[in-house]
Amino acid sequence: MKRKIFVSDITMKLKDGSPETALSFRQKIELSKLLDKLGVSVIEMGPVMSVKRDSLLVKSLASAIKDSVLAIPIDIFNPESIALTWKSLHEATHARLQVCVPVSTVQMEYLCHKKPTAIVQMTADLVARCRELCGDVEFIAEDFGRSEQCVLSDVVKAAVEQGASLVTMHDTAGTLFDYEMFELTRRMREDLPQQVKLGVWCSNEIFMADSCALAAVRAGADEIKTASCGNLTTSLKRFAKVLGVKSDECMAYSDVKTIELNRVTEQIRLLCEDNRKKKSAVVEELSSDGSEWQLSAHDDKESVLKMVRKLGYELSEADSEKVYEAFVGHASKNEVIGVKELDAIVATAAFQAPATYRLDNYLINAGNIIKATCHLCLKKDDTILENVCIGDGPVDAAFHAIEQLVGLRNELDDFQIQSITEGREAMGGAVVRLRHEGKLFSGRGISTDIVEASIMAYLNAINKIVYEEEEA
Repeated sequence: MKRKIFVSDITMKLKDGSPETALSFRQKIELSKLLDKLGVSVIEMGPVMSVKRDSLLVKSLASAIKDSVLAIPIDIFNPESIALTWKSLHEATHARLQVCVPVSTVQMEYLCHKKPTAIVQMTADLVARCRELCGDVEFIAEDFGRSEQCVLSDVVKAAVEQGASLVTMHDTAGTLFDYEMFELTRRMREDLPQQVKLGVWCSNEIFMADSCALAAVRAGADEIKTASCGNLTTSLKRFAKVLGVKSDECMAYSDVKTIELNRVTEQIRLLCEDNRKKKSAVVEELSSDGSEWQLSAHDDKESVLKMVRKLGYELSEADSEKVYEAFVGHASKNEVIGVKELDAIVATAAFQAPATYRLDNYLINAGNIIKATCHLCLKKDDTILENVCIGDGPVDAAFHAIEQLVGLRNELDDFQIQSITEGREAMGGAVVRLRHEGKLFSGRGISTDIVEASIMAYLNAINKIVYEEEEA
């Protein structure tokens, strides 16, 4: 009887690992929708660092993903991250918490500064706390290929006893041959209780990830981590295609729709790579001097405006003066100003157009069993414009409603959410960058309601586009 192989996609997690490849808010939503429709079992993203900043993304992903599991790792060095992560994730139809712990001697001491006995106890504590909140907890044994068998067994046993439903072996070094992966997988499968699934994550350091993943399937693995874009791990396209062709030999199958595989993976490649080429080039140029794209109060006006131009903005002389003055004010209070801070400065200080469109009121309906809808009313002169739209999350629905009301379809180049004040009544800021006819327009909104701040930021950018078109 053939076994079902659960295919997990970690593209989003890998992209988030570097500012050069990180995806925008909307790209992550679109990527998740494509993977969900393709039949991928699990979609993984990076850790939740801040509820205020990341919760909107997680909630939007939870709304967009219908059938796949949404998996997010906790911060093992901050136990409080478990509650923070679950607060954002719990609305997902299928949710999973991940506990990633190193099990090789070198990584245990270098990353955690702990001995094996302490690692075993830490693993037990973290998995137990996750299991109290979530019914699906994955334990990931980092660098298992270089671990001592007795240590690996003790750590895995502790995770299973505390409720881990999936144990994943991560060959972090990526130096295993397929026959070695087969033997290690077979041995682990024999040691695990039957009800606990076994996963494998192969690094592609010596270009053996695809072969090792297939060897793991033949040895009894239940879940394989893949990437639909990138070459750092097992390829989703190649793995799903080979498993489909060799299903009888492997005595296994997956739910990935192989007929749509080429088309969807090409869409994902374009989404992740082609749409980011310009931004990646900007980041590469800005980081080439090792400054990590940071400015300080010591930088002169020309240096600041040079970075502004590299971000894609074309400012008038008057706006250049305003941006530099605002930069000096911020730099006097902060040691460094990064790209995102500079982006917000441009959005706030540069040309502010008359408010052709103003927010009158809006109503959001959202939940984990319904699609998010936005009932939006805008005011143009003395006329009320009204529209209702569905979207993948509250913000996406609101943006669609604005686009239809104003009759402008723009590319969302970037969307940022920032906390401005602390506390339960904290003010949140949103920055939106729209690309219209090849030119960037940025807008900023501030409110205690992050959805309202996002709407105001979008309208701010739209008003600049409308004003420039009228002037032309």
